Amino acid sequence: MSDEMKPCPSCKSPYGYPSGDELFMCPECGYEWSPKELAAEGELVVKDSNGNLLQDGDSVVVIKDLPVKGASKPVKAGTKVKNIRLTEGDHNIDCKIDGFGAMALKSEFVKKA
Repeated sequence: MSDEMKPCPSCKSPYGYPSGDELFMCPECGYEWSPKELAAEGELVVKDSNGNLLQDGDSVVVIKDLPVKGASKPVKAGTKVKNIRLTEGDHNIDCKIDGFGAMALKSEFVKKA
């Protein structure tokens, strides 16, 4: 189970905390929810190469060299990418990589940091 805080889907408070087996609770409005159930209700579900769920704002690590069109060098394996944004489509991660700028990555080529 994750020991991180998750924002409340009801009141948007950033202080949702783990409460029991795979449940989270909001201290401000008292709402209790399961992140897995919310994902099943139509939220964008993106998993990394190891099957871990990714969320907006996560940090990931590139797991293999990725060639970049128009660049003289690839994005090297082991490059850490901070503050990702999830999108719909084939390249489902938008991010900024130092030395390359704004890019779109496929989640199958990253792992959660």
